[in-house]
Amino acid sequence: MKVLQEKFLSLITKTKSLSCLFDFSGMNLTGHETCRTDVLVIGSGGAGLRAAIEAKQMGLDVVALGKRSKVDVHTALAAGGINAALANVDPKDSWQQHFADTYLEGYGIGDANVIEILAKESPLLVKEIDEWGANFAKLENGKIDQRFFGAHTYRRTCYSGDYTGVSILGALINKANELRIPIHDSQYVTRLLISNGVCLGAMSFNIHDGRRTVYLSDSVVLAAGGHTRIWKKSSSRHLENTGDGFYLGLKAGCKLRDMEMVQFHPTGMVLPEVIEGTLVTEAVRGEGGKLINGCGERFMANYDLERMELSTRDRVAIANYKEITEGRGTPNGGVYLDITHRDKDFIIQKLPRVYQQFLDEQMIDISQEPMEVAPTAHYSMGGLVVTAEDHWTGIEGLYAAGEVAGGLHGANRLGGNSLAEILVFGKRAGKAAAISSKDQRDKTSLSDVIKSAHNEIDIQIKNGNQRPHALQLELRNIMWSNCGVIRDQSKLKDGLNKVNDLKRYFQELQVRNDSNLSKDLVSAFDLKASIISAEATLTSALERKESRGAHQRLDFPSTNQLERVTYFITLNNEDRLVISKNTLPELKKGLENVVKNTTRTKNFVGKLIE
Repeated sequence: MKVLQEKFLSLITKTKSLSCLFDFSGMNLTGHETCRTDVLVIGSGGAGLRAAIEAKQMGLDVVALGKRSKVDVHTALAAGGINAALANVDPKDSWQQHFADTYLEGYGIGDANVIEILAKESPLLVKEIDEWGANFAKLENGKIDQRFFGAHTYRRTCYSGDYTGVSILGALINKANELRIPIHDSQYVTRLLISNGVCLGAMSFNIHDGRRTVYLSDSVVLAAGGHTRIWKKSSSRHLENTGDGFYLGLKAGCKLRDMEMVQFHPTGMVLPEVIEGTLVTEAVRGEGGKLINGCGERFMANYDLERMELSTRDRVAIANYKEITEGRGTPNGGVYLDITHRDKDFIIQKLPRVYQQFLDEQMIDISQEPMEVAPTAHYSMGGLVVTAEDHWTGIEGLYAAGEVAGGLHGANRLGGNSLAEILVFGKRAGKAAAISSKDQRDKTSLSDVIKSAHNEIDIQIKNGNQRPHALQLELRNIMWSNCGVIRDQSKLKDGLNKVNDLKRYFQELQVRNDSNLSKDLVSAFDLKASIISAEATLTSALERKESRGAHQRLDFPSTNQLERVTYFITLNNEDRLVISKNTLPELKKGLENVVKNTTRTKNFVGKLIE
């Protein structure tokens, strides 16, 4: 990570962004500052920044908020690349083929309109971000190079070494600085300000000093990430992907979809505990790495004799999970990933980052010792229900983009699509928010809404006998044990009962009014969002009685075509989650033919990259 951060900082110019001007007049109530802007963007990762840039380029005032430093958001962790059917390397590639690959990899429940837009528009957006400074690898003819990545029919993944997310983020920050867009770090948003069904801003507090700010705006773009941090083993870090974006949306009246669809990467680190779940690239297997259980057996022959370690991501994750849960794991609850049969020079050349990763974190030379790995929660395929064209949430003035929005990935994410998603739909959401913002909205009715937002924070500050961190750890263990890679009715129901217990314990939470107040408040709000997101995931997983893509049921091992549906979750007036089943429309004829003529990729030789 240190190497990535240094690389990232070298990509960013020294331009300073314009600070937001705080207005202490009019609507200002005791206990907060007020910042007024046309468009408010919640989330300073790739989707949020692209939305902010688009709105600013349309002549609007924009402010972006982030919990983490803008140079250390989750986008920076993306390594593999970004997809676009440029056909620079394989002339037969097309947007239609990109559509078919994405739709099929999503097992037929992705939003076809969203997928079509992504496939058509990603080439333009990839070229644009490259011109802004992403500096993708080039062919001798000067065109952007492309390589295989996972289940793509053709080579369509553009890349910047093994730091593509870093390069894209650096280009976006440079552009935001050039446009003088204020980016406020360390802001924890607790509530969207909704009045008469219209979103008019947000309440936040500073995670370091607790200072509260009311952001008033004419429209809002929510780009706050997913919820994979709520599993014990997760590729997400502290203060990211805790489900807070989902909970903000639910409280505002939005719907969630496909919450049961969570992608588990097959190999994450098991030690040290503080970084448990950190990705171990699939390139290790691509370069000959062998998976060995605690009994010394090379076990992939029992799951995919033909492809072995080069099987699909979901198949390898299932195999690793079963070896661990059935008692054949390693002493630290994983399996061994062994590359020691390769020469050290070869490993350092082909796998430089993972080699350094294990030296730094475990003092292990992977050319001499095997790694211990386990599946890790990696990506939320579900999210807020949005319209395909402008990613409108159904709440006037509120849009969503990035991992917080659902629909694109269906039951499984195609590698490299998430970086394309943040650019394509960040731009579309930003444009829609800018157009919406030009309809000036009356904010004189917000007094009671702001008081209620203050009260939501104030009631958390109290004495109690429960600590947020302990409950968060308990929740992560529940989700790993009861809603992991393989699920069944008994475990899911037990998980729901345990989550309901956590709801009761949450009422006894202690948040101290002392020097630790800000830290405790962050933990409390994260915990509540995580509990609700966990309940939504368990509820949806229990309702989907089949195995499809990332959702694997031991008691329903087959795919059921009657379950080619999507499940919606809403929050009712009694603060309870309600689930509903929604049918999916048939594909357009032209796209249906492309899908019928496409065979899902099953040979991954040469496609698992660092």
